[in-house]
Amino acid sequence: MRVWYSHQFVLPLPPGHRFPMVKYALLHARVAAASERLGIVLGEAAAASADDLARVHGADYIARVLGGTLSEKEQRRIGFPWSLKMAERSRRVSGATIAALSAAIDGDGISINLAGGTHHAAADHGAGYCVFNDSVVAARHVQAHGLARRILVVDLDVHHGDGTAALVRDDPSIFAFSMHGARNYPAVKPAGDLDIALPDGTEDAAYLDALAQHLPHAIERSRADAVVYLAGADPYHGDRLGHLALSKAGLRERDRQVIDACMRHGLPLAISMAGGYAENVEDIVDIHEATVQVAARALASRGVSASRADRIA
Repeated sequence: MRVWYSHQFVLPLPPGHRFPMVKYALLHARVAAASERLGIVLGEAAAASADDLARVHGADYIARVLGGTLSEKEQRRIGFPWSLKMAERSRRVSGATIAALSAAIDGDGISINLAGGTHHAAADHGAGYCVFNDSVVAARHVQAHGLARRILVVDLDVHHGDGTAALVRDDPSIFAFSMHGARNYPAVKPAGDLDIALPDGTEDAAYLDALAQHLPHAIERSRADAVVYLAGADPYHGDRLGHLALSKAGLRERDRQVIDACMRHGLPLAISMAGGYAENVEDIVDIHEATVQVAARALASRGVSASRADRIA
């Protein structure tokens, strides 16, 4: 399984900034240590091209990000101060989801971006630690290159994917499914194709029941050729910004449900890590590492099953 990283592009954040940038390097270290055992090949993500970004974002906004002319208000809305590393990292994060989705479609079945899930970014602005919308950038890349026609975005970050919903509102070829906290950020939640809002304090059983009920509808209604899955760590009960109450075991089962459903339907799957803001950064890394493990083992199991079928035939 190919896994893409961009952790080496570290944003220079001010002291006390609440975004846990270190989680990416910690996650990469763990995945690298287990790569041989899990059958993982790590690759550095290339930057999304100007054409890739322009299929999703306005030319003026792209120019302000890359040229360093974002206003103070725009930077506050994003949550990051502008820097060359911020601009480069944002391109690399989108590039990693492009690489993951392309690899999954090309025959890998499942591929992972160890960052991404920047679902608050809209056509002409960023928000909520999101600069470019990597899911939609990747979806439109594979469409433009004839790799897939229809894409399903399964957004299980605890926050509503408002940027994604706005970007694909008039695009029936990309289906936006978001299951999120009802009273969480953002305050205004534009309608996606399928939005499931959960009450504060939702625990494992209720969450997993809702996913089991609605994910099949998303797959059926989207008529997708491939899936982008945002596997947020922030529904965790220890998350500072989450307000839901899932355990690590519940989040692992969530991942298993999504991955198994995609495999049953023969849908190539790109996974991004999305949000996570637990007080202890190791909890965030535990959750993301488990997502990688579940995906790698599911892919290995499929390979074993396929080889057995070949021998029987």
